[in-house]
Amino acid sequence: MKISFLMYNERMEVIKELKNKIIVSVQAAADEPLYKEDCIIAMMHSVVTGGAGGLRVAGVRDVKNAKKLFNIPVIGITKPDKLPDNWMDVVYITPTLEDVDALIQSGADIIAFDGTSRERKCQLDVMINRIKSANKLAMADIATLEDGLNCEKLGADILSTTLSGYTTETKSNSTEPDFELLKKLVKNTKLPVILEGRIWEPHQVRKAFELGAYCVVIGSAITRPQLITKRFINEVNR
Repeated sequence: MKISFLMYNERMEVIKELKNKIIVSVQAAADEPLYKEDCIIAMMHSVVTGGAGGLRVAGVRDVKNAKKLFNIPVIGITKPDKLPDNWMDVVYITPTLEDVDALIQSGADIIAFDGTSRERKCQLDVMINRIKSANKLAMADIATLEDGLNCEKLGADILSTTLSGYTTETKSNSTEPDFELLKKLVKNTKLPVILEGRIWEPHQVRKAFELGAYCVVIGSAITRPQLITKRFINEVNR
């Protein structure tokens, strides 16, 4: 489907809104106390009050609430309630066209999906075209430079380092964000690049922007209290 000039400009305005902003990923697994709808809404209110320039949320319920309550860009994804045991080898972030369509209908401004080279049910070009034909932004969560170059070629609007360290190919014990991948993507692609993954300290955000990140997504360090608590406990027990 051909995208009109007006629709293109509307999409670009959303991207411009995110420049140099911090996006907060507000998510909880289905078996966690904070998964309750009112808890997720409360967390969204809290981070927006704190200055979040965008939200990344999982599932139709939370996308709809984010769009209803806040006037900032919303990144929507789908994920299974429980990750499979072989989660490093499979596509589980927005894996199908049905997931894409559900996020489109829920009103997400940006639809993020697994942009790696792993085997998938839906080809990347088909998924990207479906997203863009609905006047939404296509954001590829990738793990390697090769992933990013491929997704750029296929028409993705945004790249994010989300899956670096979370695939078999890139598995790492590092607790640091993948600044090297960020630098490579900024140097070798023309797309806005988001740093996401293992961001725990404010100085890491500052470094990301210095290296050319378009914006930064922070999740666990803000919205996953069980993981924040665990970091403190582990430090005490070292």
